[in-house]
Amino acid sequence: MRSEISMTVDRGAFEDAVTPWERESWRAAALDWVRERLADHGLRAGGELRVRLRPWSVLARVPVEGRDPVWFKANPRAAAFEGPLTAALARRVPGHVLEPLAVDAARAWSLLPDGGDLFRHVLAREAVEPAAWEDLLRQYAGVQLALTPHTGELVRLGVPTARTLDLPEVFDRLLAANTALEPDARARVTAVRPRIVDWCAELAAIGVEDTLDHADLHDGQLFRPKPGRFTFFDWGDAAVSHPFCSLRVTAERAREHYGPQVLPRLRDAYLEPWTGTGRPAADLRRAASLAWRLSSLGRAASWGRMFPDPARPAPGATQSAEWLLDLLNEPPF
Repeated sequence: MRSEISMTVDRGAFEDAVTPWERESWRAAALDWVRERLADHGLRAGGELRVRLRPWSVLARVPVEGRDPVWFKANPRAAAFEGPLTAALARRVPGHVLEPLAVDAARAWSLLPDGGDLFRHVLAREAVEPAAWEDLLRQYAGVQLALTPHTGELVRLGVPTARTLDLPEVFDRLLAANTALEPDARARVTAVRPRIVDWCAELAAIGVEDTLDHADLHDGQLFRPKPGRFTFFDWGDAAVSHPFCSLRVTAERAREHYGPQVLPRLRDAYLEPWTGTGRPAADLRRAASLAWRLSSLGRAASWGRMFPDPARPAPGATQSAEWLLDLLNEPPF
C-alpha cells in the first residue's frame, strides 16, 4: 500500500503536534495493516490517501477501488477503548453507529466504513430546521437508554468511568493535575467543590442511571445518511457517566445556528425518551440543568487523552483549565 498510493497530510492548527505518524516504522505498520484488513474484505486501496493529524488522533481517508472510501483511525492510549467500544455499540445498537471493518485493540487502531453525509456538511449546503436537531437528540437518547443495562460491559472494554456520585473525586484529580490554572483561578475553582458535591447528590437522587456519555456530540461527529436518520461516531471522549451530560455540546452547537431560544425545545426533545421512566418532567428538566454544568468535568477530562509530547508535559492543560473554570457559570436553563 505504501507504494501504491500518494498522500496529503493535514495538521490543521497543530503544526507542532507530535503523533505516531512521525515515526516511519509506525506509519509503515499502520499502512500495511490497512492493506491487509482491506484484503480480508476483498478490497483494495486506490487513489490519494488524505491524512488528518491532531494531538488526539491520526485519521486517514483511504479511497477504495469500486466503492466508498474507508477510514483508518489511531487513538492515544488513553482513548484506546474507542475501537472495541465502537464494535460493541454496533452489536448493541445496530444502525445507529458505524460497524468497524476491523479493530486492533492492542494498537488502538480501527478501520471504519464511510458513514455518508456529515451533518456539518448538510448544514453548510441547505437550510435545516431545529426539528432535525430534535430528531437527532431523541435518537441519541434512545441509544443511551438501550445501553443502560450494558454499562458493565462498557467499563470492561476500558471506557473511563465518571459516575455521578464520583464526579467530586474526578474534579479533585483534574484540579490537582492541571498546570495551567493561575493561582486566583485555582482558588475560585477550588471554592466550588462543596457545590459540586451537592449538585451530584441532587442529580443522583433524581434516579436516572449512569450510562454512555459521548461527551462531544457536535455536528462534526454525526452522519446524516438520509433526512431524519443519524449515525453517531467518534467515541474517543466517551465515558460512563450521567447521560444528560451529553446534551450540552449538541445544544451549544445548535445555539450557534438558531440562537438561545432554541435551547428549551432541544432540551425537551432530548428528555422525551426519558419520560418513560416515570419521573416527573420537572425533575428531568432539573437533572438536565445540573448535568449541563457538571458536563464541564467530562470535557476537561477529555483533554488529557492525547498523544504524549515530551515538549508539553501536560497536553491539553489550557483547554482543561477553561472547562474547570466553566463550572462557575450558570446553565442557560
